[in-house]
Amino acid sequence: MPSRKFADGEVVRGRWPGSSLYYEVEILSHDSGSQLYTVRYKDGTELELKENDVKPLTSFRQRKSGSLSSSSSRRRGSRSRSRSRSPGRQPKSSRRSASASHQADIKEARKDLLEVKLTPLVLKPFGNSIHRYNGESEHIERNDIPHKKTQEKFHASQESSYIPTQYSLRPRREEIKLKEIDSKEEEIVTKGPPSRKTFEVTAPKTKDLEFGGLPGVFLIMLGLPAVVFLLLLMSKQRDPSLLNFPPPLPALSDLWEARVFGAYLLWFFLQVLFYLLPVGKVVEGTPLADGRRLKYRLNGFFAFVLTSVLVGTAVSQGMELHRVHGHLLQLALSATLVAAVLSVYLHVRARGVPCEALALASSGNAIYDFFIGRELNPRIGTFDLKYFCELRPGLIGWEALLTTMDIIHDGFGFMLAFGDLVWVPFIYSFQAVYLVSHPNEVSWPVACLIIALKLCGYIIFRCANSQKNAFRKNPTDPKLAHLKTIRTSTGKNLLVSGWWGFVRHPNYLGDLIMALAWSLPCGFNHILPYFYVIYFTMLLVHREARDERRCEKKYGLAWEQYCQRVPYRIFPYIY
Repeated sequence: MPSRKFADGEVVRGRWPGSSLYYEVEILSHDSGSQLYTVRYKDGTELELKENDVKPLTSFRQRKSGSLSSSSSRRRGSRSRSRSRSPGRQPKSSRRSASASHQADIKEARKDLLEVKLTPLVLKPFGNSIHRYNGESEHIERNDIPHKKTQEKFHASQESSYIPTQYSLRPRREEIKLKEIDSKEEEIVTKGPPSRKTFEVTAPKTKDLEFGGLPGVFLIMLGLPAVVFLLLLMSKQRDPSLLNFPPPLPALSDLWEARVFGAYLLWFFLQVLFYLLPVGKVVEGTPLADGRRLKYRLNGFFAFVLTSVLVGTAVSQGMELHRVHGHLLQLALSATLVAAVLSVYLHVRARGVPCEALALASSGNAIYDFFIGRELNPRIGTFDLKYFCELRPGLIGWEALLTTMDIIHDGFGFMLAFGDLVWVPFIYSFQAVYLVSHPNEVSWPVACLIIALKLCGYIIFRCANSQKNAFRKNPTDPKLAHLKTIRTSTGKNLLVSGWWGFVRHPNYLGDLIMALAWSLPCGFNHILPYFYVIYFTMLLVHREARDERRCEKKYGLAWEQYCQRVPYRIFPYIY
């Protein structure tokens, strides 16, 4: 296992993901499994960086504060380093030899590990900003910065008083000039006293595991398939009340049939064929950690039309659709087996991918990563496995997906594979399965109210997601100029008006309204058809909590300001 290059507490430069800018950060911890460093920027933002995105302070020369051009000595290629001498201090008349200059540079590098001169760089808000930057009003940003040389010293006791701002760093071309001496300087510095290169020793930070850690994900992987089959069995009972739980176990022939498994594989690979058709526009996803953007083909509507034509043709030729309901248990088992095999394949192939291809949620633990997913965007050529499974076999037609947490944050493992192939198609349609065995009469006025509720939820869900998607793709779009935003230290903006000024997750609110509308036609004789609403509420509240933690870590003080402006998470005036 390769040894780590930087120690916990060490102050270094970290590259901001998706850019060529380096900022001063503190090393918090190191994950030996993923070989990623957890670092903290000066505004409190914590991110994970790979080792080649972290460089020692000695790799950078600091500009004189307030100067926009290099000094004459730098233009001549001199490696001497200025220490903020006063205007009246006379320069040395004699020129130092090359060796003496190099030794002085090394001494200066050691000192710079504890004291670094930085030039504050104030970023102006965009035109649709609310004129605030990390809690500071705009007139302070413009007028209250002193026009004199400043120095900021780093001490362990001042760790909690970091000022949330950005800093101008020297151009990367200067870093190229220093590559020849980087290795020499790093070798000398790392041999120095520990107090010269690190903060006070802190305890190593353990990466937080979601879903209850290892015990939680283990129980989820065992429990979710059991819940699917128990619900399907309960729906077939004459009295599906909780008093008759658990239902009797089915015979093996009711669970497995080779022809049904073959029919499921035919459906699966038919959707693969439709996915590969060269129709529909190709769009780019959000920037990855290395700045790349993957390309995705949007042809779900064409796949839906072709599927409908094939199903209609089969019905006209005598196929009986009710046989799908009769073999529902066997189809659910077939989908579970495919999801399990796919999860094993994903876990094995992820062991050979580079660190930059790993998801941020991966931990290095085999069991946890098997569940959460280790690789972010597993692809076979141009065929994106996660994107396909999210959209086609279980939930066809959902195209505003590329800016969701599933795509940009979570890896592809058992959680998404089972959810896409089994949980979504068999649980999200459970109300229809229930009504086949337990029909319920609904009057026209009640039906109209249910349809209106459904449309209301759809409008909220669709408009909120469309607004978010459009803003992420092009924040400067003139159509979005009326929206107010908060500037963050990452260079991005947070929406604080429109749908995202109503609650923090308006798309979740629309989703839950639609879930309730799907369940209301089942009546109120049993709680079983409302399992979907209860589960979905728990899922989205948990998902919202995950998103809150991630945004708080990513955006720092700007996220706290956003939460003050938009206090309600999902339900207005309730939660």
